[in-house]
Amino acid sequence: MMADDVLLDLRKFLAPEAVFGVGAGRLAGRYAKNLGARRVLLVTDPGVASQPWFPGVKACLAEAGVEHVLFADVSANPRDFEVMNGAEVYRAEGCDCIVAVGGGSPMDCAKGIGIVCANGRHVLEFEGADNVPDPGPPLICVPTTAGSSADVSQFAIITDSTRKVKIAIVSKAVVPDAALIDPQLTVTMDRELTANTGVDALTHAVEAYVSNAHGPITDLFALEAVRRISRHLPAAINDPEDLNARGGMMLGSMYAGLAFSNAILGAVHAMAHSLGGLLDLPHGQCNAMLLDHVIDYNFSAAQERYADIGLALGASIPPGAGLDEKRALVLAQVRAFKASVGATATLSSLGVTSADMDRLSEFAMNDPCMVTNPKTPTALDIRTVFEHAL
Repeated sequence: MMADDVLLDLRKFLAPEAVFGVGAGRLAGRYAKNLGARRVLLVTDPGVASQPWFPGVKACLAEAGVEHVLFADVSANPRDFEVMNGAEVYRAEGCDCIVAVGGGSPMDCAKGIGIVCANGRHVLEFEGADNVPDPGPPLICVPTTAGSSADVSQFAIITDSTRKVKIAIVSKAVVPDAALIDPQLTVTMDRELTANTGVDALTHAVEAYVSNAHGPITDLFALEAVRRISRHLPAAINDPEDLNARGGMMLGSMYAGLAFSNAILGAVHAMAHSLGGLLDLPHGQCNAMLLDHVIDYNFSAAQERYADIGLALGASIPPGAGLDEKRALVLAQVRAFKASVGATATLSSLGVTSADMDRLSEFAMNDPCMVTNPKTPTALDIRTVFEHAL
């Protein structure tokens, strides 16, 4: 039960307009037209652009009388120079709106393009929280993975290609104007992408629930996200065309996104940003490798909240269980779930060595997500967690 002093703490809750359901992706043209667009920059990546349903998204723009310019030069972890290149295309082509179609990478790149164009500054200058003076042009997001939740969040994650680290831009200026969430667009994801993005969504929910900035609204979304993801992710992996499972995952991802966008995140994401930036690894996979190790480190600072998460994942925790018993049961449930979806990689299996530890820890300590971690770590603490994940 939430204490009254926490319940009454000041909290704000940001969310875009969202349309959920089969066919939502084909509403992009209508929404662009309603926002006054005449010529949109359509941001995506080569993989999404090759999907059989992608021409339908382009067609809906034409049907609404809205021209588009395609920008698909986006990497799996969007680079700063890709954002700046996209901004040049936006300006040169006289665009007045952005439509992003894809996973977190195209959506984050689109957010970066928008704020660069609105403020006339390099994207890396917006690093941190509340550092975007002017909002970007209208932004419509059509997510194609159930994981990043960039379509409903106030986060944009961009790789600094010089320092080889991911930076976090946290601002209500990057909250999309509309999220068009269509489960049908996710059935073409392969097993690995489904698993990685699904564990990313789970991590969003877990970190939002234990964040020191959580509140009653974010708690509601975070716990329901855990329940839905635990139920639907294995089904979506085992039967990619199960639309109910895909829909359940899209809802779980949306709920997790609404939770973390407002409660922010924690050490898992701070460390994953550092890891993904240095070694160009998939973000969801980084989260999966770190999640249980960070829970182990944080557990004593939020034991009841982690117990709630364990229960939502299906753990049996007897009344009156002590700290160590709760910790063991929650960790066992999290690890069993990871194994059930094939998230079994370790840092060393992907080439991380002890020589990387100091740099990884330094970057993680400077990530804004670390501020809302339930326990305040030292650089040595973070290094130790990284070593446990080797």
